[in-house]
Order: sequence, then structure tokens, then C-alpha cells
Amino acid sequence: MSRARRAGTRAALVTAVVLGIALAVVIAVRTPWHLLPEPSGGFTPLDPTAGLSADEVHRAKSFAAAVRPASLTSLALGLGISAILGLTPLGARLVAAVARPVGGGRVAQVVLGVLALAVLGRLATLPLGVYGEVIRHRYGLSTRTWGLWLRDVAVSTAISAAVTALALVAILWLVRRAPRWWWAWAALAAAAFVVVASFLYPLVIEPAFNRFEPMPAGELRTDLLALADRSGVPVQDVLVSDASRRTTALNAYVSGFGSTRRIVVYDTVIDQLPDEEVESIVAHELGHVANGDVLTGTLTGALGAGAATALIGWLLSSASLLRRAGAESPGDPRAVPLALFLLAVGGLLSTPVQNLVSRQIEARADLHALDLTANPDAFVSMQRRLATTNISDPDPPAAWQWFFGSHPTAAQRVAFAEDWVRDDRG
Repeated sequence: MSRARRAGTRAALVTAVVLGIALAVVIAVRTPWHLLPEPSGGFTPLDPTAGLSADEVHRAKSFAAAVRPASLTSLALGLGISAILGLTPLGARLVAAVARPVGGGRVAQVVLGVLALAVLGRLATLPLGVYGEVIRHRYGLSTRTWGLWLRDVAVSTAISAAVTALALVAILWLVRRAPRWWWAWAALAAAAFVVVASFLYPLVIEPAFNRFEPMPAGELRTDLLALADRSGVPVQDVLVSDASRRTTALNAYVSGFGSTRRIVVYDTVIDQLPDEEVESIVAHELGHVANGDVLTGTLTGALGAGAATALIGWLLSSASLLRRAGAESPGDPRAVPLALFLLAVGGLLSTPVQNLVSRQIEARADLHALDLTANPDAFVSMQRRLATTNISDPDPPAAWQWFFGSHPTAAQRVAFAEDWVRDDRG
């Protein structure tokens, strides 16, 4: 490797470290680590049942026991297949083989190679996906027909493959145009993509899976718009999603920016919850916007994407790693399986950190809902109804919650509401 190339490689590592430090600083500063002062008598003890009946707790535990092993197996299987294809010449041969019928060009190898790898990974885990859907049907959580389920799997796979292929084609072009500093331009592009995707998601991705209709004029719509106004969150509309085509689960969210921002409520929520509980859910979601969680998430996502891209650029400079993968250089399309494997490992390793931050942010949104509605009874009732309908374990194993829990448990959220009542703000 030439001296100039080595300098570029070292710069990639330094850039990854600097961006990683910047990401850690943003997380440390922007994450709400302390929300309520400790009451004089101590925090409310957790009730592991969250106030659910014994039958409801048993049902949630049984559902979790049925789906968790399959989820872990699917995760391990997907990562194992990615490792086999990325760390052996097998993946490189697959990328070259699928493009050979159309001339074997570099772009064809990337596009068709990514598609083949995505389909192969999906097919390998498809039996576990079918099993999970069977369990969700058995417990009444899923309402999808098998035709709709297959359609959802196909659409999500196609979107993921298309976005990944587009990104890798762009990187391939950068490697050829700027062999020393391609990773820097790629890191900048990855960060920009996160920002753009945050704006485009409600306009492009959401309509691919659900249909949205304006909520009919009435007291609930008026109250939800009033909640948004009191939160200082201008919204353009209140929409109802046809979620019941797929699930009985309850949910709502606020998506979009500026002229595209809207409150979205599942039709299951409208059908099953009283208005005051709907308002509590929406107040929580408005809290994310009022507290700048969307912008913070976009910033941390951009920094994380830039750091990950720079780190992968450094790793792909390793001649031994490339030889193991059957590729010659970072610009070789046969390095695609290796790059995808590195992305998968990075995503898995970052999961506990992402979920730790997410749990704190969700707790702050709960605080916003309590402050905004001043109705802790509706909040607690809503949390118990969510846990029951969504079949959520109110008190999952600590290790599972640490790694996979993106929200506080139902038991924690009920106790938090009781802390709020005991605090001066309640």
C-alpha cells in the first residue's frame, strides 16, 4: 500500500473515532437521564404485573415464551448467513454469478448481488417468520391474510434492497473517482441520506403499507388539535391509519416535518379506547416533537451513519479481510457481501445503546403526556390496555429488556405515573 493510501486509511479511522465521540457527546447531552426528583419516600415500588389480571399476565408471558426463541433464532441465523457470505469467497461468487447473464458489469453485480443476498437472507429466515405470524394469529394479534403477509414481506425486502443497492452503487462510483478519500464522501452522503430519509419517510414508505384517511370532524379531532396547539406543535392534519388490516395492536404517532406533519392514529385505537385514553397516547407522541426527539434522532442517526461508513472504509482497506471475502479492493463489487456483514454486526452491537437512549426518551414523552393532560388515571388505564391488547410482557427478563427493550415496561410506566402524582407537578 502506498504512503498516500495509508494516510487515507488512517484518516478514515481517525474520522470514525471523532464522529463516534461526537455521537457520544450528543447522546450524553441530549438524553433525558433524570426526569422527576426522587420523592421523599422513595420511588414507587414496581408492581411486576402492572395491575393486570393473572390471566392477562399469563397470556403475555406465554406469548413471549412462544415468540422470543424464534426471534433470537432468526437473528442468529440471519447474522450467520451474512457472515458465511461476507467472510468467505462464497458471497463474492454469488455476486458475480447473478450478474453474469446480463454481462457481468460492475453496476449489475452490485444491484443484482444485493437483491440476491437480500432474497437469500429473507428465504432463510422465512420459516421462522411464518412461525411468528402463526403465533400472532393464534393470540389474535395479527389480522393479516397470508397474501397480505407475503406482500408485506416482498415490499419490505424490495425497498431495503433498492435503497442498499443505490447506496452501494454510489459508493462504488466514489471509490473509482476518489480512491483515497471515497470513505469521506460516502460518510457525508450517508449522513445526508439520514436527514433526507427523515423527511421522505412519511411521504414514500408509510403509504406503501397503509392507507390514511382524515379523521372525521368531531370532538376527538378538535381535542387532538388542541393538544397539539398546547404542545406548541403545529400539525396539518389528523389521520386514521387502516392498521386493523394487519393487527389488533394499538398505536399512534406524529410524523413528518413542517407542511407534512400530521397526527396518525390507528383505527384500532379509535375503535377500542375512550377519547381520554386516545388523547393520552397522542399527548405522548406530541411530546417527542415538542422535546425535539425527531431532530435529535436525525442528528444522532446522521453522526452514527457517518461514523459507521468511515469505520467500514477503514476495515475495507484491509487486504487480508478482502482476500478472505474473495474481493480485490473496496471498489470491487464482490466486496458487497463483506460490507453488508460489517453493517449487520455494527447494527447488532449498537442495539443496546440505541434502546437505552430510546427508553429514556420514551419516558420523557410519558412525562409530557402526564403534564399536558393532567390525567394520570387515563394514562395508567391506557398503559394497561396497551399491554393487554399488544400482548406485552409487563415485566420481561432484565437481559431481554436491556438489549431489546425500546420502551419502558408497562410496570415501569405505571410506577412512573404514580411518581408523577406524588411529585409537585402532579
